[in-house]
Amino acid sequence: MADLLIEDKVIGTGRQAQPGLRLFVDYRGRLQDGTVFDASFSVQNGVVSYKGQPFSFTLGAKRLIKGWNDGLVGMREGGTRVLTIPATLGYGDEAYGNIPANSTLIFEVSLLSVES
Repeated sequence: MADLLIEDKVIGTGRQAQPGLRLFVDYRGRLQDGTVFDASFSVQNGVVSYKGQPFSFTLGAKRLIKGWNDGLVGMREGGTRVLTIPATLGYGDEAYGNIPANSTLIFEVSLLSVES
């Protein structure tokens, strides 16, 4: 079984993400072949545009895949982290939208803020 891989690109200095706290993030999710399947922003011709508000959720909530719930704990505000999530911690052997079954997911997540 593959493990969750966590790589900190930028170490934040703000509040730390812990289960039960509300997080606000920007993210981009892609498959191993580079296909972007979801993002909270887009980049065209070097210009970043946001799709409204940052994505917000409560860490540890059941609506998230396990790879996010496990991979974001301990991250600090201002940080950017890359999560490489094996299918067992993602959507498993089920296809989900435009994500094929048994896919490894790669997310780059920037933690904007943490709230109680």
